Amino acid sequence: MTRSNRPSFGALIYFAAAFAVGAYFTFAAVQGDYGLFRRVEIAAEADALRADLDKLEAEIARMQNLTHRLSDDYLDLDLLDQQARSVLGLLRSDEIVIR
Repeated sequence: MTRSNRPSFGALIYFAAAFAVGAYFTFAAVQGDYGLFRRVEIAAEADALRADLDKLEAEIARMQNLTHRLSDDYLDLDLLDQQARSVLGLLRSDEIVIR
């Protein structure tokens, strides 16, 4: 009997299964829930949220400054005058309104 130089059918199935498993894990490492692309998405979302947080902190600081300037301890008369004009629609007696 002569033996052929072709690989056996079992070895072919073994390497095909090993390749399929390796391809699956490679795909999962790149595209899966914890893959590289998801990691990039999370990093971009974190940067956007940090930018929003910085904007909100600046807005809070501005509001705290305005609140402090209208408090009983420190009263900014110019700001009080501005608020009375915009909120209540008040005018001084020597002013003329042009519409």
